[in-house]
Amino acid sequence: MEIPMNPIFTSVRVGRYMLPNRLVMAPMTRSRAAFDGTPGELATEYYVQRARIGLIVTEGTQPSDDGQGYITTPGIYTPAHIAGWRKITSAVHDKGGHIFIQLMHAGRMSHPENTPHHRQGVAPSAIAPGAGMFTTTGMQDIPTPRALTAEEVRRTVADFRHAARSAIEAGADGIEIHGANAYLVQQFFAPSANTRTDEYGGSIENRARFAIEVATAIAEEIGADRTAIRLSPGTTMWGIDEGVEGPVLYRYLVAELDKLGLAYVHIMHQGNEPLLADVRKLWHHSLILNRPGRPRDQIGADVASGLADLEAYGQMVLANPDFVVRLKADAALNEPDRNTYFGGAAQGYIDYPVLSARTDIRS
Repeated sequence: MEIPMNPIFTSVRVGRYMLPNRLVMAPMTRSRAAFDGTPGELATEYYVQRARIGLIVTEGTQPSDDGQGYITTPGIYTPAHIAGWRKITSAVHDKGGHIFIQLMHAGRMSHPENTPHHRQGVAPSAIAPGAGMFTTTGMQDIPTPRALTAEEVRRTVADFRHAARSAIEAGADGIEIHGANAYLVQQFFAPSANTRTDEYGGSIENRARFAIEVATAIAEEIGADRTAIRLSPGTTMWGIDEGVEGPVLYRYLVAELDKLGLAYVHIMHQGNEPLLADVRKLWHHSLILNRPGRPRDQIGADVASGLADLEAYGQMVLANPDFVVRLKADAALNEPDRNTYFGGAAQGYIDYPVLSARTDIRS
């Protein structure tokens, strides 16, 4: 009897692109860029190795000097950044792949030693996250950020717009706004990080305003069908607490973003199944679902059930450049080396083994 093909391997339209499968490489910080934010020399090989996946979403990439949080993360706002990313996108396209650059403004998750201008981090409000960060001189407490003025918030929106245009100039197929994982966009959502009393704080509509303005500006600049956003409803890391109104905020936010016709929303799922079901109903475009720790035998389950259009994987893709091939062959997966996740050179970056014609295939 013929075994039906897992729907994860079927093609799907996302924005203006037809993707060959429904697997997505989730964004993963690797901290291997040059100190000026230009992607590192090995980054092209890293992404090209994974070009068979339906969509690559790059590591978080800062849209400005203020946007950098961690040491040696890439940027996409200077000519050098654009030139560096163009090498990567061109090579990925030569292999038939698609690549979105994730725009990540770290907000208060930053340390002056890690940024080009060595200035205090910025955030919705002057509230420290109560966390440490690795810097050029080792682990340090993250200092209290400076609260952005309303005019500076608007300038930050403009920074995102400029970075999105720069990403397209660098050959990216589109951009993903990082609205998750306790960084700037999500800091505006959370009352624990946002105590503003102006148009960007207080009510649900006001706390969602920054995200909507960023998405609107980028969609105007590069096209809604090349613009996407990642969200992680319910995240509690690094002092983020969205409160009892959190789910209500996300229902409002998703409904408003839906009107823009973005390419996709990418959900980093934290376990609220009723909210996820509501997001699916409210969102009328492509939905990517990332379930941390999803077991291998559940790959494709959310696509098969209709809950998601695509599924994103991080560590599995990090450790398996030939992830798609291994899944189709029912082959064993490499285990990731956590000691090489951040920083370093080739080890744990571009040297994970790939299948040969006769090895690692399960009987």
